[in-house]
Amino acid sequence: MNEVNYHAEGTLFNIQRYSIHDGPGIRTIPFFKGCPLSCKWCSNPESQRLKPELMFNSLRCVHCGKCEVVCPHQALSFANRYFVDRDKCHQCGECVAACPTQALEMKGTRMSVAQVVDELKKEENLFRRAGGGVTLSGGEPLAQPEFARELLKACKEKGWHTAIETSAYAPKRVIREIFRFIDVALTDIKAINPFIHREHTGVDNRIILENLLRIAQITQLVVRVPVIPGVNDNVEEIQAITEFAKLLRGVDSLHLLPYHTYGENKYALLGRIYPMGETAPVSEEKMEQLKATVEAQGFECQIGG
Repeated sequence: MNEVNYHAEGTLFNIQRYSIHDGPGIRTIPFFKGCPLSCKWCSNPESQRLKPELMFNSLRCVHCGKCEVVCPHQALSFANRYFVDRDKCHQCGECVAACPTQALEMKGTRMSVAQVVDELKKEENLFRRAGGGVTLSGGEPLAQPEFARELLKACKEKGWHTAIETSAYAPKRVIREIFRFIDVALTDIKAINPFIHREHTGVDNRIILENLLRIAQITQLVVRVPVIPGVNDNVEEIQAITEFAKLLRGVDSLHLLPYHTYGENKYALLGRIYPMGETAPVSEEKMEQLKATVEAQGFECQIGG
């Protein structure tokens, strides 16, 4: 294996421990900032932009004014609709340090591979006992390719199982460089119709589909389908996804992930409007219908994952 560059740096917004839904066993998940997609149903909107972002929770605010006093750019005021003027904010963090109630939080921390590995070491014994490991997620880990590659190399050097949650939207060079260090790739197929995909994610899906074919030749691939009302919650689109999945080596099952609104409150914390509005969840009856559609195409299928 090539020597690891432990000085390589990237931006994370969280390191989640004890996860059981993001690869085999019990996992620790570094969440990467930045994503080239802008899915309307994204449950981690704080992950979309590469730079750190300030979140404001009005329910915790006691109107003490300390943050307004220390802000060097006059970006904070209750005269602003969402309190924070994003055009003025330089993400310096002075307000976060001054806030006595943690109403202000900076999402995004610059870290080196060495620093992340030091955090991951805390669960090293758990990885071995529970058959778990490390899963890179986001955002999109491939949007920070050097950082992701070196972190994965460091994990393999430690003997840890590695996984990645990815849209697979990246140059093929990045796919070649990174996926040889990955044991399991967890990937979403959101739609096969390119017009539907672009309308709801902001990007064409040609690169994604081509990369999924490449990834399936390199490592184990798990295909997950977020079932989104008005996007792909119909038999025609699910059938199209299963037809494509037949081309992926080693893929014999699909996970259908029902639409949820778990991240809706985060949009207001970031001063944004939730793009899905009042969209209702997909009914259990329809989810079962779509599961039957997948199974009729010869795949095993589970709802959730």
